[in-house]
Amino acid sequence: MSMIVEVVRSGFVESTHQVRVLTVDAQGRPVETRGAVHVPISPRSSMKPLQALGMLRAGLDLEGELLALACGSHSGEPFHVDGVRKILAGAGLTEEALLCPEDYPFDRASTERGRVWMNCSGKHSAMLATCVLNDWPLSTYLEPAHPLQRAIRATVEEFTGERVAASGVDGCGAPLFFVSMLGVTRAFRAFAQSSEDSYERKILDAMRAHPEWTSGTDRAEARLMRALPGLMLKTGAEGFEAFVFEDGRAGTVKVEDGSGRARVPATVAALRSLGLDAPELAELAAPPVLGGGRPVGELRIR
Repeated sequence: MSMIVEVVRSGFVESTHQVRVLTVDAQGRPVETRGAVHVPISPRSSMKPLQALGMLRAGLDLEGELLALACGSHSGEPFHVDGVRKILAGAGLTEEALLCPEDYPFDRASTERGRVWMNCSGKHSAMLATCVLNDWPLSTYLEPAHPLQRAIRATVEEFTGERVAASGVDGCGAPLFFVSMLGVTRAFRAFAQSSEDSYERKILDAMRAHPEWTSGTDRAEARLMRALPGLMLKTGAEGFEAFVFEDGRAGTVKVEDGSGRARVPATVAALRSLGLDAPELAELAAPPVLGGGRPVGELRIR
């Protein structure tokens, strides 16, 4: 049976969201299984750490906050935009080379619009830098048959332990690979199980050290990682989340109707099923429902 997230307003259950959940302990044994976690799903941007891993294995030389940015879905804050431009400049490119769509940033303080503000531009700039290093074509770097995308697909299949069930196009234009929640959880555990000098550990350390570069200064993803040192977590569109703790405890969450508002409470519940909790998670576990600008209810797990 799926997890249920209820939206309670003024004492009445106004809406409900069904959520698939999979969590495993440090040895990889299932702790909580809710819903069909074995069927192919779309992890969306939760796959960015694996895409970045494929790029590092192909020669990309990024570290620290810029590597975290390549793994992230950023808010378009000034430091994110500067970071994207720095990655591009390091490869001798400008933002004109980006093939992600133009967009407004998530950061409401900015009203600028363009490809560099699009939340996936960190990943795209890293893809272009990888192509430059390998002398691969730049104008077709998003095509499934491109050497870059073939290398990324091979990495996804290796670390999920699954053949890609289907492929499509993500919101940013990059290839999207459909695999199961079991496979994504397995892949995320590999980051924590890796050796100190591995590419996987390099990504794990970068994302944990720079959570605001993977999302935004005040985003829930960054707040969760700051509250639980040792946690690597990546959100995807349509209500997906994947995470791993440094000792190998890991999990995935998928909101059936794609609602973003149900994702965070479900993720906190999944973390708590593994004994991962902190006082800072209380508000994220039950975010308020507002009426007239004041709390009149909350989201809760049933």
